[in-house]
Amino acid sequence: MVGFGAPIALQDLLVSISFLIILAIVNSMEVIASAGVGVAEKVCAFIMLISSAFMQSMSAFVAQNYGAGQITRARKALHYGIAVSFSIGVVMFLITFFHGDALAGIFSSDGEVVFAAADYLKAYAIDCLFTAIFFCYTGFYNGIGKTRFVMIQGILGAFCVRVPVSYIMSIQPEASLFHIGLATPMSSALQLILCVGFMLFLRKKGMLDDKKI
Repeated sequence: MVGFGAPIALQDLLVSISFLIILAIVNSMEVIASAGVGVAEKVCAFIMLISSAFMQSMSAFVAQNYGAGQITRARKALHYGIAVSFSIGVVMFLITFFHGDALAGIFSSDGEVVFAAADYLKAYAIDCLFTAIFFCYTGFYNGIGKTRFVMIQGILGAFCVRVPVSYIMSIQPEASLFHIGLATPMSSALQLILCVGFMLFLRKKGMLDDKKI
């Protein structure tokens, strides 16, 4: 249990630290930008709940079927989960990208702060499409016990893409919260590529075939 759980705990810790670093980068810009990101993060906590729920349920369902040797059934669950999650992700993308100001307005009445938050949320809206898919993959890999891979792809996405891209965007002459926010979907895109690649590797090795218990 420690062997499975420790990588997940370490990944969550380091990913949280990466977001704190990004917040520190934004705080160095101006008060409005800092407040806008603060409001946007509150909205993001809600729009990411669906993807997180799919990841948790996928992990439990896959673990049960993997333990019973029904790996084909677990793979089908992944495919159906991605289809449903992505469909909802498209809806969340449209709402967040085109109506981010209305969502931000729930938490702030300051026009400048709402505008800044909406600008940041446009980038997060793109992330809704990627997380809807790769969160399902993450749940699948957690369910079959590949938690070390989940840790590695999470750390690579956070510290090889999200943090450096955020910093590079912040030091540009006309830096905007939208450009800084793009670091998150870029990180998710890398993680999705890694997840798909690892799936192909496991299937090639015959590690996702049904087993007789």
